[in-house]
Amino acid sequence: MQRLLLDTHVLLWWLADAPALGPKARRLIADPRNEVLVSAVTSWEISIKKTTGKLEVPDDIDTIVEDEGFSKLPINLYHGEIAGRLPLHHKDPFDRMLIAQAKIMELSLVTNDSKIKLYAVKTIDPLI
Repeated sequence: MQRLLLDTHVLLWWLADAPALGPKARRLIADPRNEVLVSAVTSWEISIKKTTGKLEVPDDIDTIVEDEGFSKLPINLYHGEIAGRLPLHHKDPFDRMLIAQAKIMELSLVTNDSKIKLYAVKTIDPLI
């Protein structure tokens, strides 16, 4: 069993059945033995991008995540503390939170963001 944390773009690729999402990543996400988590920071990022017109997605990400059988990962104060202490390799606050959550909870972060690989966090390339 693996515990996977989806970066925002990976969740969107999954929901859209986008060809960018590789076969290995698809198998890992679809495997019922794996726990797939979606962070509250992902919902926050999607909402902001939707409000600013940068993204078109359905309204209820919470229900969609639930319907997909994914686990919801809340943000807590410790996550915020660790995200704030990370080296400034990556300045995106959403990605910094995902990195902190992956580190704290020993999750594999499924992401195509090369900057995240600068941190001591396990990643899975979604393109393969």
